[in-house]
Amino acid sequence: MDSLEQVAFASEAIEQQFAEIVACCNQSAIGKRLLGAFYIHISALPNLDPTLQSYEQLARRYLPQPIAPTLIKFSTAQPKLSYLFYPNFETDAHPALQQSIQVDLSTGQVSSRDYQDADNPPVLHRKETFLLPSHPHHSKFAELTRQQVSLGLLNNSREIGTRFGWQQRLNAHQIELHGHRLACPLRADRPPKIDRHKAALVRTALSKPVRLALEAGLFTPETTFFDYGCGQGGDVQRMAEQGFSGSGWDPHYQPDTPCVSADVINLGYVINVIENPAERREALIKAWALTQKVLIVAAQVLVEDRIRGTVIYGDGVITRRNTFQKNYEQEELKGYIDQVLRVDAIPIALGIYLVFRDEAQAQSFRASRFRSRTTTPRVKASVRRFEEYQELLAPLMAFVSDRGRLPIAEETQNFASIQTEFGTLRKAFHLILQATNVQEWDAIADKRRQDLLVYLALSHFSRRPKLREFSSVVQNDIKALFGGYQQACTASDLILLSLGNLEIIGARCQNSAVGKKLPNSLWVHVSAIEALDPLLRLYEGCASRTIGRPEEANVIKFHFRQPKISYQVYPDFDADPHPALDTSMQVDLRDLHVSYRDYDHSDNPPVLHQKDLLVMTDYPLHEKFAKLSRQEADWGLLDDWKQIGDRRGWQKCLEDHCAELKGHRVVWRKDADLYRVKLVQAARRQKTEKVQDSD
Repeated sequence: MDSLEQVAFASEAIEQQFAEIVACCNQSAIGKRLLGAFYIHISALPNLDPTLQSYEQLARRYLPQPIAPTLIKFSTAQPKLSYLFYPNFETDAHPALQQSIQVDLSTGQVSSRDYQDADNPPVLHRKETFLLPSHPHHSKFAELTRQQVSLGLLNNSREIGTRFGWQQRLNAHQIELHGHRLACPLRADRPPKIDRHKAALVRTALSKPVRLALEAGLFTPETTFFDYGCGQGGDVQRMAEQGFSGSGWDPHYQPDTPCVSADVINLGYVINVIENPAERREALIKAWALTQKVLIVAAQVLVEDRIRGTVIYGDGVITRRNTFQKNYEQEELKGYIDQVLRVDAIPIALGIYLVFRDEAQAQSFRASRFRSRTTTPRVKASVRRFEEYQELLAPLMAFVSDRGRLPIAEETQNFASIQTEFGTLRKAFHLILQATNVQEWDAIADKRRQDLLVYLALSHFSRRPKLREFSSVVQNDIKALFGGYQQACTASDLILLSLGNLEIIGARCQNSAVGKKLPNSLWVHVSAIEALDPLLRLYEGCASRTIGRPEEANVIKFHFRQPKISYQVYPDFDADPHPALDTSMQVDLRDLHVSYRDYDHSDNPPVLHQKDLLVMTDYPLHEKFAKLSRQEADWGLLDDWKQIGDRRGWQKCLEDHCAELKGHRVVWRKDADLYRVKLVQAARRQKTEKVQDSD
């Protein structure tokens, strides 16, 4: 049978099997279904049902030459398949169709239509629906669609199928597109006068950037402070009250104060209120020029949306107070600081970065961000000689507890006294081991080893420092714990090999000794992060090293079906037996895109269960949480996870079980129907009997 006969035979088979093709299109879990057609992006083609893949391969045999289309359209009305070309699919929010090639599989006829010079070509909407969820830009496209749906931009889809129709819809809603973002247009012939000074806040406490720098130990009694763009001077005043000398300059409130160099310079929420890009850059450079040790840079990374009253201006927005706000993404802000100052800024919170003059100090600070908590092992054995020298040995015990290694002579304040009594530090520590648990000291050393591995692995994503760029104490840590810097780097690189494998990430999550395990994720309280497997700490570090871990976040969600980390805020985690989710920030590790969700005003937010699983057993309230979880499981309150995920569902579950909560205890409702109570009690007894029988 020659090729033409094969094609004819295949065409007859297609006519007979077309119903199966239509069924496969309608049942596909991926792709976009419309009336009479099914669409899929070329990247998702290998994930389609094999029947559809074979169908598409047959269509290609009719083409005179190889092609690289963007989308494939399966007609479900007749046996036809179209190849659609959108050259700007990834960069254009609503790309225009450039060419269409249609294959009639019943006749073998191929037709083509060119839109390249058309004034009003078809345009694409809801791009994420053509893609697999794992596509790098899926979340970005989906977020744009979500915003457009909420504003009604995609209603009556027939009216917006072409470029003109879509532009008319945007004009009617007074909306513009800037990349994959929505914005409100502002007339270019009427540039507004920006009241920058109105952005200055009257502070009754330290601003968050300065407070975090203070808490990070960046200030000593001798540290000098200067606030560049100090507004009404709240931070300068509060720092003076705490004993730190400093001053501040502001173009509106304190224009006559001289700009002077200082150890710590604060550029807090200044660059985001300057509407002129050149002036914005100049402010950053001037602040850095004044910096002797550390520059604090803070800018708004979340801006009000159109519904709350903002309009686009330049590369930012104008608020209702007539103040300018630069519309920064978190990763964009870091990139801007790094590019202008030629540095590697360190995030300490959302929109807050530190820039160090001294590289050794910068590396020490970075390493400290990944240091686990340790405690000095308790004395468990009565050793007379140890008791005699316990006071002398206390500093040595504290040092090893902190660093996971023995100090060198220069690192020990009472080295001479120890040397006099014991000869060497090692002999002195040998006496300590006789009175304490050796395994606890080994665990501390292992913790410090893991801390350094996570830090060195993350440094691979920027510029891994040379050994001499570390402080002497960190250099000594590396030599003592790994034998050398090369060995430490090699060990950290081995961990990196598994970072991109979601199957391995998923396995580590499912085998984790701490955290709440769900089918697609692991939930961990922030206090337990340091107890996780180093690979999972590294996985989370990929987000926090660039984005910065939100200060208020107390639960971290490790996704392992998709490479994402979510930072969740439960304000009443300790006090509320089932705290409500307040806000969630999700970081896509593929492109560091950040998406936010606010439940603060929701009357039905998600609620948390089994808090004991999220924390370590040494968490102060662990047993209290665990007792509640056991009681709720006994009552059958946790049986239907789909029902109890939000506040309304949880309240209904409690009502159905005639139960209510008194603090962290489940009690019978006083107004419960007695007959209903008996039914619930019977169900509980039956459940207990089943458990006993299975045992």
